Amino acid sequence: MSQAPRQGDFFSEVGAPAGTSFVNARCIVRTQGGHRIVIVAGVVIAQYAMGDRMAEAHAMVSLIDQGWAGQKEVARAFNCSARSVRRHQRRFEEGGLPALGRSRGYPKGHPRLPASRTRQVTRLKGQGLSNCQIAACMGVSETSVRKVLKRIGWTAPAPLQAHLPMGNGTVHSRPSASAPEAVRSPIFAPSASNPKLSAFRSCDLPLLPSLDNDPSDRRFDRIMACVGLLDDAAPLFRPGTAIPGAGVLLALPALVASGVIQCAREVYGSIGPAFFGLRTTIVALVLMALLRIKRPEGLKERPPDTLGRILGLDRAPEVKTLRRKLSRLAGLGRATRFGRGLAERRVAARGAAMGFLYIDGHVRVFHGQATLPKTHVARMRLSMPATTDYWVNDAIGEPLFVVTAAANAGLVKMLPALLNEARALLGERRLTVVFDRGGWSPKLFAKLVAAGFDLLTYRKGHALRLSRARFCEHKGLIDGRTITYTLADQGVYLLRGKLRLRQVTRLSENGHQTSIVTSRRDLPAIEVAYRMFERWRQENFFKYLREEYALDALVEYATEPDDPAREVPNPKWNALDGQLRQARAALKVLPAEYGLKALLNPEKRRPTMRGFKIAHGKLGKQILAAVQRCRELELQRAAVPRRLPVGQVVVGPVVKLATERMHLTSLLKMVAYQVESDLFRLITPHYRRAEDEGRTLIQSVLASAADIAVSQTELRVRIAPLSSPHRTRVLATLCDELNATATAFPGTNLTLRYDVAEIEKQ
Repeated sequence: MSQAPRQGDFFSEVGAPAGTSFVNARCIVRTQGGHRIVIVAGVVIAQYAMGDRMAEAHAMVSLIDQGWAGQKEVARAFNCSARSVRRHQRRFEEGGLPALGRSRGYPKGHPRLPASRTRQVTRLKGQGLSNCQIAACMGVSETSVRKVLKRIGWTAPAPLQAHLPMGNGTVHSRPSASAPEAVRSPIFAPSASNPKLSAFRSCDLPLLPSLDNDPSDRRFDRIMACVGLLDDAAPLFRPGTAIPGAGVLLALPALVASGVIQCAREVYGSIGPAFFGLRTTIVALVLMALLRIKRPEGLKERPPDTLGRILGLDRAPEVKTLRRKLSRLAGLGRATRFGRGLAERRVAARGAAMGFLYIDGHVRVFHGQATLPKTHVARMRLSMPATTDYWVNDAIGEPLFVVTAAANAGLVKMLPALLNEARALLGERRLTVVFDRGGWSPKLFAKLVAAGFDLLTYRKGHALRLSRARFCEHKGLIDGRTITYTLADQGVYLLRGKLRLRQVTRLSENGHQTSIVTSRRDLPAIEVAYRMFERWRQENFFKYLREEYALDALVEYATEPDDPAREVPNPKWNALDGQLRQARAALKVLPAEYGLKALLNPEKRRPTMRGFKIAHGKLGKQILAAVQRCRELELQRAAVPRRLPVGQVVVGPVVKLATERMHLTSLLKMVAYQVESDLFRLITPHYRRAEDEGRTLIQSVLASAADIAVSQTELRVRIAPLSSPHRTRVLATLCDELNATATAFPGTNLTLRYDVAEIEKQ
């Protein structure tokens, strides 16, 4: 009878083989038969003989530069000191691979290398590239670049504040100085004249070349992403005809010139390892907005392989994947920095349009179950749970940046913070801030004027009507438009004469008078009125984004804790105040009725006051009771605090709507709108009905089908003809304008080339 095996015999082979040392959880060094191999996540990255000092040093440096292991981990696995590892890194940075195979000191009689990695890092940094971009160009990690810069003592040069002229306040036969010709030109230029765009193109190559040969089958790249060796899949395009929605590739030059991809890299770094990395996610979200896919759920209605062909992938990210990417980006909490970076690039490109800034709040209604602060929704004429975003737009209504208000704070409270942000972006130039009556506060006006800002707003409250003789007709040409107003110009004093401002009053055809208050005394009255009435551009912007980009759609219903000590109006005080208003309203009616009866009192029947009081004693008692009721309510209201901490008012935890993810999506929709606006400005000189149908034309172009052809250096996009010959000619002109920019598709060296397919003759 055979002996039963012992329990330990089943696990006799468990354990690492001889000659194996672990660098960390994913890196292994295995030595056998005088040879050594280095394995990362199951992939062999180095193999050399034991006596090859150069190969061993290069393997150590590669593990650190690629971010797979730290200096101490490598030193422990290769049985050397961390100082030796740092010495190998420094030699490799200074002299490359040959420097690893020699002793310390430069060999005599040998010329020095014409360039070194340190000088290359210094040169790229001097061109204004970020650490992440330099790492992408050199194929190393961002940590390595940062250490090199620290070692050489790199200090960034002081930024030069560009002089951005503002409007001089005169009426011109051409567009005014507040909106010069530079504002109307596209913000992107050919790469030869745009060094920033050229540098971005040269450094936007994929970190690792694709391992796949078939663009429709990216299985090897997905494997590399799974094992942590790929941060973003390189775009691979396959030719095709009549690809639905491929016309959206016309937006790529404006998207690249906006700097959104570069800004995302600087702020977020990477969201990898992943197949759909940061660049792919940003491009996909912006193109989705331009294709009017308003929510991630809208991807269910589009074939993923068709959208993938537009992005250079086998298939586009699906709903859950895109939600995870947004959640990962929102979890970093850097949306505010991202928005500031986008605004800085917008100011650098279109700073001349920032002489006038339009500020207004937009209310997004919340329909979830959480208890949120309420605010008045003007378009619905209701008070509802909502979140208020304050948008800052330039002189022609283009968005600059957006800020989410805490607990639906009013415009008076938010204006100082918004203007501080604008000052940080635009420098110490004089800015004119345009807003509606929600920001009316003479005390705030005095502070703004003292801080170097000019204001332009409607007058709130009662204003004396002016006689018709004080008005006269003003006519002028502003921004290429003939404007005619009937205006009266005068000075006004606020704060009991401490603040002197200027009031321009417009007389409408129906006799209505609209009063405008400003601190700008250098502008003609007609331009003051024109700039104030141009607020409709911002209102139209809100309406357009609500309808076309689903600005109000909530991307998540999650909440986060709010400050329980934040004070809110006391509901009990508000209830008593409402009762007091009703009582005072009743008190106004009863004495009026009493006085009317006294006026009509027949003196022959009741010649004395005593008789009148006896005859109307019931009405007199009602008046006395109403007076007593008002006094009681006033005493009750005085005994109740007007504001309370929100923790004493709300039942349950005090929460607010999570804003990070919503803020991020709003910024990307803002970029999509800016891209659409840049294309709109390109076709304006060539399309007679651009003001009426320009954006509709751009929408149809972006949504149209197109053919894609790929060569070694170009990505050709041939757009299908439009509905009429004159619209097709405008499209052909747009293609010529975009071809002049010589823009490369993000993540590739393929230059985008556009043309229009010929109309087939019947």
